[in-house]
Amino acid sequence: MAYVGTSRVAVYGFADRVAHLTKSIREAFERRRVYKRTVRELRALSSRELADLGLHRSMITRVALEAAYGK
Repeated sequence: MAYVGTSRVAVYGFADRVAHLTKSIREAFERRRVYKRTVRELRALSSRELADLGLHRSMITRVALEAAYGK
């Protein structure tokens, strides 16, 4: 039995690597911005408002992480 394998070698130039790095950094900053904004908005709510949303103050960080990073 014979197996045929093919492999592709991706050749990226310097400009492609810089563009990818720039895009990655931009996405990381945007995720961080979403996280910080979510934390700020949830901390501004009263305990009663958080309870209406089904949240406790101890859950704010986790909810913000999920909003920003999908974890």
